[in-house]
Amino acid sequence: MIGIEGLWIKQCGNAHTGSFKDLGMTVLVSMVKQMIAEGRQIRGVACASTGDTSASLAAYCAAAGIPAIVFLPKDKVSTAQLIQPIANGALTLSLNTDFDGCMEIVQEICSENNIYLANSMNSLRIEGQKTVSIELVQQFDWEVPDVIIIPGGNLGNISALGKGFLLMKELGMIKKLPRIVCVQAAKANPLYRSYLKGFKEYHPIKAKKTLANAIQIGNPVSINKAIKILKKFDGLVEQATEDELANAAALADTTGLFNCPHTGVALAALFKLAKRKQIKKDERIVIISTAHGLKFTEFKIRYHENKLEEVKPKHVNLPVELPPEYKRVKETIMKRLEIGT
Repeated sequence: MIGIEGLWIKQCGNAHTGSFKDLGMTVLVSMVKQMIAEGRQIRGVACASTGDTSASLAAYCAAAGIPAIVFLPKDKVSTAQLIQPIANGALTLSLNTDFDGCMEIVQEICSENNIYLANSMNSLRIEGQKTVSIELVQQFDWEVPDVIIIPGGNLGNISALGKGFLLMKELGMIKKLPRIVCVQAAKANPLYRSYLKGFKEYHPIKAKKTLANAIQIGNPVSINKAIKILKKFDGLVEQATEDELANAAALADTTGLFNCPHTGVALAALFKLAKRKQIKKDERIVIISTAHGLKFTEFKIRYHENKLEEVKPKHVNLPVELPPEYKRVKETIMKRLEIGT
């Protein structure tokens, strides 16, 4: 269908809280618990979040018995993401700003009040997240994939992915590095804009509302680390429109997946790169799926009801309402089966 022979989806959303954030947060919270045990005065752990980071922090802090404080942009996370820190007992602060505004405030709060910052600018998070690189190589019998496509928001995942591969290469576990493709939503694309200028310039932007809400970030804190990794890994940066990401996620769902919109961003880029022949058909391609689709059921429902702005759905599949009559039910089934053959 897209001219690619070897495509794999790395399901990082099949984790405790439903996203790849668990990889780094379990390391960070474990280290904070150790620091407290050794006498460090830490009153709590805090993060700014677009949903998944807050869920992960709240869960692991609850298990460790450490107070968690999460800063969320009001009305910019899904209901499923919002309920996770609430259910786990975190102090949940809903601020009338965007992620970048939350990030600015949480850094100030943490720097002045003995509260530990848990965002991905903290190297402990990156140490945990880099294990995704090791998992990938292990799952391929210690062979390195040719291309890895990953959605990017705050961009800690890019630096973590690269750090894992560089570590394995330094240890002699692998001999080559993959090509890394970072993809952003077109409405939150500061890295993409910098890439178009050869990374010679970078300017933060005001991110616009996007269906890929977890990467709705206009001033990513790990921008410099991400650019450094992309240069070392012959990297590309692409973007995806709302229509492209929504239809890509829906198309993938028809194959048995259940994707978050951010995975849709990565898949949309795959389709573009394949069409432009920037990816060879015989290359081994891995898409990093960052979160479980069950966190974004509202997005999926609105897609199939054709209620998403800027999206023309191509894969709608709504329930068929019928009376409880054998003849009508049979006719409907047979008609669908005929269309499918």
